[in-house]
Amino acid sequence: MQSCLSHNALTILTVSGVVGGVILGIILRNSQEKWTPREIMYINYLGDLFLRMLKSLILPLIISSLVSAIGSLDLSLSGKIGMRAISYYMVTTISAVILGIILVVSIQPGVGSSASETKKPAQNISTIDTLMDLIRNMFPPNLIQACIAQTRTELKPPENASNASIDEWELEEREVSGSNILGLVVFATVLGITLGKMGPRAKPLLNFFESLSGAMMVITNWVIWLSPIGVLSLVASKITEMKSLDEVVGQLGMYFLTVLIALIIHGFLVLPGIFFILTKKNPYIYISNMAQALVTAFGTSSSSATLPIAINCLEERNGIDSRVTRFVMPIGATVNMDGTALYEAVAAIFISQVRKVSLSFGQLVAVSITATAASIGAAGIPQAGLVTMVMVLDTVRLPANDVFLIIAVDWLLDRCRTTVNVIGDSLGAGIVQHLSRNELATLPHNTQQTQNGADCHATTSI
Repeated sequence: MQSCLSHNALTILTVSGVVGGVILGIILRNSQEKWTPREIMYINYLGDLFLRMLKSLILPLIISSLVSAIGSLDLSLSGKIGMRAISYYMVTTISAVILGIILVVSIQPGVGSSASETKKPAQNISTIDTLMDLIRNMFPPNLIQACIAQTRTELKPPENASNASIDEWELEEREVSGSNILGLVVFATVLGITLGKMGPRAKPLLNFFESLSGAMMVITNWVIWLSPIGVLSLVASKITEMKSLDEVVGQLGMYFLTVLIALIIHGFLVLPGIFFILTKKNPYIYISNMAQALVTAFGTSSSSATLPIAINCLEERNGIDSRVTRFVMPIGATVNMDGTALYEAVAAIFISQVRKVSLSFGQLVAVSITATAASIGAAGIPQAGLVTMVMVLDTVRLPANDVFLIIAVDWLLDRCRTTVNVIGDSLGAGIVQHLSRNELATLPHNTQQTQNGADCHATTSI
């Protein structure tokens, strides 16, 4: 009850920050004809500090969450059960990202904006180079350097050869500013798998990452509580400098509908379809039995806070084996964020449309991969997607300040995507039990998966 009240208080404060920012921005717009860049910088100052705090949390949050979640998988208990769960997570997350990209590219909610075009550095680069850079960045030669720089291949035309084909251009590999999140995610994944295989010897290191993950979630929660002030500052400053307020409001409505339609399709058509194909059972009866957990997810906007109720609904109402729920759900609440992945892909492309930045096929692939990685690293607390959203924007080289374009409706979309996250986790537990029924019959019934460092979840009574 106390957790629910605190989350509702955050929602009320965030909405108040949005409304206050809009009102303040309109008042400032009408108070004088034009504001100077320095005056707008003063209005935006608190919002800039808020974004700096979010950026500082990206690396420790993602690495600790991944290592602790994957390291907690007892692969020696049943490799098949673990691989089925992980395969389900990857398939559903990737399908969510692809669905979101298809809808936002088709509907184009940000096209036609009068917003200023974002200037990108001139460079010559092909799609194949972009894709190869993605793979190359998965294996950074220096992990410390990967925290502050990533590799990018650029093409330089040969001297006195203006008609030379692109194959004759010189390749130049550069280290550019910006964290190589993809490489760090790959390393964290491998480290987590290694710790899971090492058994008791890895417990001290695994405890460290679990403690770090818990600490980062607490710090993230503190920063998120500052979001009302940051939102007010960001919204007010951007409305003050905005050319056409009516047009932006219309585009934000289209963005909201695009994300909502994508979430409905994925949560109530794609995921139930996968469940029906694999289990031959009615998915909507299964989902209706999860009503209490879904309402809690929408009310608290936290998959972590919903976890004990979701486990109880699965075991009491859907008859899922406790060994499956304790194995699948804690990990799913950390790494299986379908709704978050979909939302971040749509948001990045929407912002690029508003800023008139055309994206190549390679950049769309980069968005999909980064959104997937960002959703895995997102903490299961309200509006934690704002932290990793900065990472996705950096993939298409858009400024982090452009988060203001979507932050006004993020508090509501956050609840919708959290609900879809819980639906995906719950259906995954049913699928894993159905496909693993033979393995489960050979395991002792009292074998349970250690939960992901969250002792409060172990108090769920069954």
